[in-house]
Amino acid sequence: MSRALSEAERGDWLRLARSENVGPVTFRELIRRYGSAGQAVAALPELARRGGRSGVRVPGATEIGRELAAGEALGARLVCACEPAFPPALAAIDPPPPVIWVRGEPEALARPAVAIVGARVASAAGQRFARGLAAELGQAGLLVVSGMARGIDAAAHEGALPTGTAAVLAGGVDDVYPPEHRVLYERIRQAGCVVSENEPGRAATARDFPRRNRIISGLSRAVVVVEAEMRSGSLITARLAAEQGREVLAVPGSPLDPRAKGANDLIRQGAAICEGAEDVLRALEGLGALREPGPDPFRGDPAPAEADPGLRERLAGLLSPTPVSRDELVRATGAPAAAVFAALVELSLAGRAELLAGGMVEAA
Repeated sequence: MSRALSEAERGDWLRLARSENVGPVTFRELIRRYGSAGQAVAALPELARRGGRSGVRVPGATEIGRELAAGEALGARLVCACEPAFPPALAAIDPPPPVIWVRGEPEALARPAVAIVGARVASAAGQRFARGLAAELGQAGLLVVSGMARGIDAAAHEGALPTGTAAVLAGGVDDVYPPEHRVLYERIRQAGCVVSENEPGRAATARDFPRRNRIISGLSRAVVVVEAEMRSGSLITARLAAEQGREVLAVPGSPLDPRAKGANDLIRQGAAICEGAEDVLRALEGLGALREPGPDPFRGDPAPAEADPGLRERLAGLLSPTPVSRDELVRATGAPAAAVFAALVELSLAGRAELLAGGMVEAA
C-alpha cells in the first residue's frame, strides 16, 4: 500500500485531513473517489452544498504552512497514512488516521508493540506492577506504548525507558499533559518517540482522548489494563483494541478496590489474565499476522459524480443516534452501494452524518 508523496501532495493530505467534518473514514472515501487529496480538497465546498450545507471550512495554504513550520521547528516529522514510514500496525486498522506527527525516533514505531494503560489515581502496587511489566516486555524486544497520563501510564513509560517507549498524546505532539510530566516527556522523546494526530501547539480537549486511545491500541498488538474503574478511559482503549483485533489482557485485583473493578470486569468478559510478562508473550505467540490492508486502501472505484438528492434525504431520514451499517442502508434504499456511499460522504461533510469505523454510520 505504501507510496511516496511529494511535498506538495503531503501538504494536500494535511489540508484535507484538517478540513471541517473530514474524519478518517470520510478522508479515505474522498481519496478513493477523487484519486488525490488535492482534487478532493477542491471538491469539498460543492460536496457540502449537496449535503445541505452552504459551506465547509477548508484551511488555506498559509495555515497549513504554519503547521508544517511549527512541526519542523520542533524537529517533528509528519507521516501520511500511505507512506512507507507510517507504522504498519496503525496502517492495518480500519481506517487509520490520515496523518500523524512523530517527535523522536519514528523508526521505533516499526517494532512490535504492547500498550499498558490504567488508572490515573493508581495504587503504589499497581504502579510497581506496570513499571516491572514494561521493563520485562522491553527486554523481550517489545515497544511499550501508553498515553503519558498520571499513574499507570507514567509508570509503564518509566519502566520501558531503557529499551524504548512511545507516548500518544491527545493534544499536539508538544502538548505536555499533565505539566509535571515535562521531564518524563523529554526522556520518552529521547528513548523512543511521541505521537499525535493533532497539529503542534494544540491543547487537548475532552473529545481528543478517545481518538488518542484508538491510536494507542492501533499501534499495539496487545493492550494490558492494569487498574481501571468501571468508567475509566482505559476501558475505552480495551474496547477499541478488541474491535481492531488486538489481544486484551487485564491484571486481576481485589474486589474491595474500585480500581480493580474495570479490569476484573474485562476478565469476566473474556480478556486474558495478566500476572506477568509471560502471559503477554504467550498471548502474542497465539496471534496471527496483522490484518493486511488491500493493495492500497486509499484507492478505489470512482463514485458517481453526484448522488441523487432524493437518495440523500432518504438516507438522512434513516439515520439515528444508533449506528447502522452502510450495507444495511444499501438494503433499505435499494440504491447501488457506490451511490449510497457517495451520498453519505456528502451528508458527513454537511455535518448531518458521522461515518464511523467498521462501516457504521450514525446521525451527527
